[in-house]
Amino acid sequence: MSTRPPDPTRDALQGYLDRSGLSAGNPRIVPLTPDASDRRYFRILIPDAPNIVLSLYSAPFEVAKLSFVNVATLMARMPVPIPAVLGHAEDLGVLALQDLGDVTLQAHLGAASPVQHAALYRQAVALIATLQRRGAELASPEFLPYGIAFDVEKLTWELDFFTKHFLEAYRGITLGDAERVALRAEFAGIVEELAAEPRVLCHRDYHSRNLMLHEGQLYMIDFQDARMGPDTYDLVSLLRDSYVDLPDQTVDELIAYFLALKGNADDPDFRRRFNVMALQRNLKALGTFGYQTTARHNPVYIQYIPRTLRYVRRNLTLPRFARLRDFLATHVEEFR
Repeated sequence: MSTRPPDPTRDALQGYLDRSGLSAGNPRIVPLTPDASDRRYFRILIPDAPNIVLSLYSAPFEVAKLSFVNVATLMARMPVPIPAVLGHAEDLGVLALQDLGDVTLQAHLGAASPVQHAALYRQAVALIATLQRRGAELASPEFLPYGIAFDVEKLTWELDFFTKHFLEAYRGITLGDAERVALRAEFAGIVEELAAEPRVLCHRDYHSRNLMLHEGQLYMIDFQDARMGPDTYDLVSLLRDSYVDLPDQTVDELIAYFLALKGNADDPDFRRRFNVMALQRNLKALGTFGYQTTARHNPVYIQYIPRTLRYVRRNLTLPRFARLRDFLATHVEEFR
């Protein structure tokens, strides 16, 4: 008599289904496309009942200390649309979530009319404004995002991540000690400026792949790393999105809409701050894509590198970044 080899993933998922009573309906388990995290997601198809999604963590957790649950509680109080938490099994590392379907904002744009496209992006921008306004009103040490921020240490780490995983690992560039010091000095000016800005609540990864379209409404996902940061951060993530091209006129209109929602339509400095944030954010994105390709052996993100390089090149044309552009252009031909 043969015995079935152990399968930790199968056993964890089946364990949750057994405990929750869902096994009786003979549900089907369908793996979902993985993201850049160490979590894995599975859709549970339940006959005669709404589907659910099981998020499988790499280790057991305490639900009260889980950042996703903590931030979800904060966002539910605003409220902004997020997937409902339906259950959990701490020892199995399983969190059960509302199933929002498969249509991300990125996926929907190819089928959207210009009118629908504009309406969805205005909805996305309005959610950022709500997040910032209600985030200020609900500020409390009870919630993890208020204790962490895009400070000098974090922003510097992200730019070092670009150096290590994009320049060195992905492009194979060898930097001398003097070059490394010079590059860090250029990055320091960007970091210090961004870290000194007044801070608002930021989703932290607010782009077209983390906005799901469900029953006509955009829902935010992947918000567990929310933290305090510049008011430009989430807007940059949305409008200088590595996964989507937006016309300049659309970007201009959405920036104006955001400022109007904030009651600050005449902010003369916002666009400059937006561009500085965009440079930092897109350099960090290149680091992430390099890391996924070289360290995680996940080539899916290579296709998004050219668009992100174009964003960075565009911001490097600003006079204040002339020295940084000259330095990077000696190593990255797309910046020349």
